Amino acid sequence: MELKYVKGLSDKRIKELNNIGITNAEELIRHFPRNYLDLTRVMPLKFAYPNEFAFTKAKLLSVPQTFTSARKVRFIKALCEQDGEIFTAIWFNQPYVAQKLEQGAEYLFYGRVQKKMGQISMLNPSFELAEKNDYLKGILPVYTLTPSLFQKSFQKIINDAISKVNIKSVIPENLIKKYNLMSLKQAYIEVHNPTSFENKDVASDRIATEEYFLLISALKLIKGDKQQYRTQKYTCKANELKEFANSFGFEFTQGQKSAVNEIFTDMNSPTVMNRLMQGDVGCGKTAVALCALFIALKSGYQGAMLAPTEVLAEQNFKLCKKYFADFRVEFLSGSLSVKEKNQIKKRLECGEIDLLVGTHAIIQKDVEFKNLALCVCDEQHRFGVAQRSALIAKGNQPDLLVMSATPIPRTLSLIFYGDLDITTIADKPLARAKVGTNLVPQSKYADMLKFISKEAQKGNKIYFVAPKIEGDLEGEVMSVTDLFNDLTVQLPHLKIRLLHGRMKDKEKQEIMRDFKDGDCNVLVSTTVIEVGVDVPNATVMVIHNADRFGLSQLHQLRGRVGRSDLQSYCFLIAGDSTAEGVERLKILCKTDDGFKLSEADFRMRGSGDFIGTKQSGRTTTELGGLRYGSEAIFLAKKISDEVMAQPLFDTSIRKYAMEKYESLCNVSLN
Repeated sequence: MELKYVKGLSDKRIKELNNIGITNAEELIRHFPRNYLDLTRVMPLKFAYPNEFAFTKAKLLSVPQTFTSARKVRFIKALCEQDGEIFTAIWFNQPYVAQKLEQGAEYLFYGRVQKKMGQISMLNPSFELAEKNDYLKGILPVYTLTPSLFQKSFQKIINDAISKVNIKSVIPENLIKKYNLMSLKQAYIEVHNPTSFENKDVASDRIATEEYFLLISALKLIKGDKQQYRTQKYTCKANELKEFANSFGFEFTQGQKSAVNEIFTDMNSPTVMNRLMQGDVGCGKTAVALCALFIALKSGYQGAMLAPTEVLAEQNFKLCKKYFADFRVEFLSGSLSVKEKNQIKKRLECGEIDLLVGTHAIIQKDVEFKNLALCVCDEQHRFGVAQRSALIAKGNQPDLLVMSATPIPRTLSLIFYGDLDITTIADKPLARAKVGTNLVPQSKYADMLKFISKEAQKGNKIYFVAPKIEGDLEGEVMSVTDLFNDLTVQLPHLKIRLLHGRMKDKEKQEIMRDFKDGDCNVLVSTTVIEVGVDVPNATVMVIHNADRFGLSQLHQLRGRVGRSDLQSYCFLIAGDSTAEGVERLKILCKTDDGFKLSEADFRMRGSGDFIGTKQSGRTTTELGGLRYGSEAIFLAKKISDEVMAQPLFDTSIRKYAMEKYESLCNVSLN
């Protein structure tokens, strides 16, 4: 249904919604709340935890005053009193607030509580006069909105859309009854108008079950429909492959040997290989991938190796040049000159290049291979299905090997990678030392810097990571810019470089090269360094606001150090973390097993974005930010198994399932 039929949406608002990817009423009702405000109880702030959101009733004691911080940020400040307790209400970049507050009046406030040095404050609280509290009551959904929309009016717009959209479940009616599922329409009503947190959770799980039922069914259909018989025949013998593996100068682990055997068997089977190779940081996936490429090159075919960044692609290129000295290996990236690109493309099409290593430049339309047989995607979580499909289209049903250093729970891998066979390398090379991981309190921060200075004097490299380029207005999040400025003062004898995602690619590459091969001691960065660049003498990783990252991402960051036999360290700096946040960090300190950490992350934080659709042109997660329990995913798989087991099933399921998959991955499967 078109948005113009939804009550309350002007042309201006429709245009704004289009800009954030909402083009119809069906997508509108899937714009789920990003949070819910619990307005069912008034809480004395002295009982609130730091960083907890609280709803309270208080009297405004002072006329709101406008101030400017040292960082030139304007904010409004007012003193409030609650049952004899004084606290400060602060609003950043909201000058209009001062005109709406009246000294001596009682207000209902809802905001984040901050406690420092015995002082209590409430940051950016929503407020309403206590005598006019018809809106601030119950459970209030909070949406991410466009400039012309407000929370209260947007909820009315959503409700009008729900009343007009035909919301019908694709799950067969007998299974809806069997598993006692809420009606899908009622679930949408409850998510946007929760009568209780319990009902909201049940409704969220119901919507998630429907979504994953379609997605999982689509993956099964794809695997069944897309099984293709290979056109190429590999002539590489097992003894030749073994001889190549021996050229690495170290013995493969049992996990690596098993992976090579699985890939060799796949590439000599009648059907095309579609395999995901996942393994923990440092397990040796690249060596296995080179073995797969050797099979193709030795058999007279072309290979392609795709990496998400130029630095990582260059690293792979150097390895390939080293181990494939008898083959013609070339590098392609966006930074090459037009003349260089054209020469490479011409030679590639003529078959004068055996292996092409590069970035996204490889999947451009004018890049053509003569006889591409194997595609390898490094760090697959940085690519979407659309990019993988574009690469595969360069050949005649080529084999595909995708690699991921982001281990995911076994049950989820069976669900989300249902269209791929899975190889897991569970062990690690024995030469690498365990990375010592510790939580560092602020009282020990200076001691940590002294230790880092000693590491730098040994010629070792140090990473500092912060979650954002710029800190939040409340000062809770350390920014890379603030951290960089701070470290240049505290560590003046070290050469420190700053790296973040807003820099141009060329500048980022120069900084990374200076850190890896130059005289730069310390790299202050956002998570752009997460992808596997190898700096063997990097021995220290410091992560600020570590509680704001997931365990799997923290483990990825930790994997940037400890890449040689040098003893390495990871220091975690937590902000004003909750008890749960500290508990997660303690788990990281106790184990370096990425698979155990992914299971713990899944239990504590949910499934996240595991299917890699973020990198295929969409800006939202597959369920639009909906919060749901893991049980919903497993129930969806169980229902899908029952439906797909039937010899004949409703063709509408096939239709909707494939549409769901295509919309998520932004790729046509026709």
